[in-house]
Amino acid sequence: MYIGVDIGGTNVTAGLVSIDGEILFQNSCPTLPSRGWDMVIQDIINLIREIINQASNNKNVLGIGIGVPGVADPNTGNVVHCVNLGWENVPLGKTLEKEFNKPVYIDNDASVAALAEFENGALKGTQNSILITLGTGIGGGFIINGRLYSGTSNIGSEIGHTVIGENFYDCNCGKNGCFETFSSATALIRYTKKLMEEARENTVIGNYIDNDLDKLNAKVIFDCAKAGDKLALSSVNRLVDYLIIGITNLINLLDPEIIAIGGGISKAGDYLLELISHRIHEKILFKDMPYSKIAIAKHGNDAGIIGSAMLCKHS
Repeated sequence: MYIGVDIGGTNVTAGLVSIDGEILFQNSCPTLPSRGWDMVIQDIINLIREIINQASNNKNVLGIGIGVPGVADPNTGNVVHCVNLGWENVPLGKTLEKEFNKPVYIDNDASVAALAEFENGALKGTQNSILITLGTGIGGGFIINGRLYSGTSNIGSEIGHTVIGENFYDCNCGKNGCFETFSSATALIRYTKKLMEEARENTVIGNYIDNDLDKLNAKVIFDCAKAGDKLALSSVNRLVDYLIIGITNLINLLDPEIIAIGGGISKAGDYLLELISHRIHEKILFKDMPYSKIAIAKHGNDAGIIGSAMLCKHS
């Protein structure tokens, strides 16, 4: 068995995971990163202790894997840079190894989510495949030649910051035109608000949320688009148009077997897949050749725990 720890900006979740990627037990606590990294790590230690207590024998736990929302160095176990947590060069891996006397493995959260899908999800059985996570931002995880790929300096697969166009606002990274400013949940909400402000009249989606923009989220926008609201459909179509650009760039670059879509946007499921499938053929370079299958990721919110635990298996 392994322990997987998924560190998010809001919650830390840890779970006991079988060698086949099945979650046997899990627990969570608020992250509260403003307290400082040492307090957060103490909470992680407490969570792991609870998880170990659920195992029949401490010796059955073979390792601890951790997914972080930022840049991690698997060689040192340090969290190198994490904007959401305010962490810089935090010795997370070594701290946990000292505490539990077990090997600790660490990587980016989108990369470990890809590993979860590779182990027993949408990417299972592939040699070359990609996971795209569409949430607050856009993340990516690459499986190349049957192994998780993070690049020479462990900062690869940052597909959310590939530039695919010119946008009406800059990305948090400082550039203009990043993929995640077009096709993330944040981008969808921001563009829909822009259209609503420009309309200067009551809209169907505005009436749906009682003109309270605080109630606007990706699910609301997709629900209204499915119901035929023109403004919501315009926003969703824009997201999909740029998503297809991002996907075809990946197909042209790496020719993967499968590209799976995870994150909050993926909850649109078959509706999203249908919008993609109807238009992607127009953008494919070699139209007479087979191209990547597009699928919805399987594990949802559990991907972080499962993938982190699978770092122990695949490292």
